[in-house]
Amino acid sequence: MSVQLDARPVRVEGRSRLAVAGVTVVAALALWALLEPVAGIDLAAKQGSGTVEVGAVSVFFAAAAMAFAGWGLLAILERRTVNARKVWTVTAVIACVLSLGSPLTSGIGAGAKLGLASLHLVVGAAVVLGLRRTALSATERC
Repeated sequence: MSVQLDARPVRVEGRSRLAVAGVTVVAALALWALLEPVAGIDLAAKQGSGTVEVGAVSVFFAAAAMAFAGWGLLAILERRTVNARKVWTVTAVIACVLSLGSPLTSGIGAGAKLGLASLHLVVGAAVVLGLRRTALSATERC
């Protein structure tokens, strides 16, 4: 019987952070496709003195940016704190809830407000639930 001591913890298969980012983007684009082209909801928001149409490219980049930002924060917390998973989850949920202020105040019309808020929630749920699963526990890191 041999015991292998590695300096770095081994990640369990199926817990890939890149996959979480991909799923986040696909989920956001799928919801956008249902809201905009299929349901015909005009996802427009006020920005400054004008309006912005939220299209597929915006959804793609925003979802990817949030997934990678969450990944980066989780990686930093794993190196700096013992309770990285717990701290990250609380922080991510608070960020998701606070992000709802933007679509609910800037959306033009009830449909846009609800549609944009649902996009925020889908991205938030995918990032929080997905990346939380990939977080290394304190015992896995030590």
